[in-house]
Amino acid sequence: MRTITNDIILAGKALEQLKTVYDPELGLNVVDLGLIYQLDFDRLSRTIFVEMTLTTRFCPMGESITAGVQQCLGNVFEAYTIDLHLTFDPPWNAGLISEEGKKQLEQ
Repeated sequence: MRTITNDIILAGKALEQLKTVYDPELGLNVVDLGLIYQLDFDRLSRTIFVEMTLTTRFCPMGESITAGVQQCLGNVFEAYTIDLHLTFDPPWNAGLISEEGKKQLEQ
């Protein structure tokens, strides 16, 4: 799944930085895992709307992962507020892992 966005340039910058946020159980970053569903930027209100998921509804590292996403985006876009929404629709599945992520898991 590709991340939906209203600003491809800012989303590209955000996704590149989000590759530093890892799911510690799987050892893959949130981008290659396909956890980031949507990134929209409202320049007027300086808000980033993030819609993401976790690998399971009861992921024991969920709080850590979402906090990492918020902190990462806050560090890159200092003047923006991060409005993060967790969703499980559609539910995450291994088919969302990027080709790069699949290569990393094979190693």
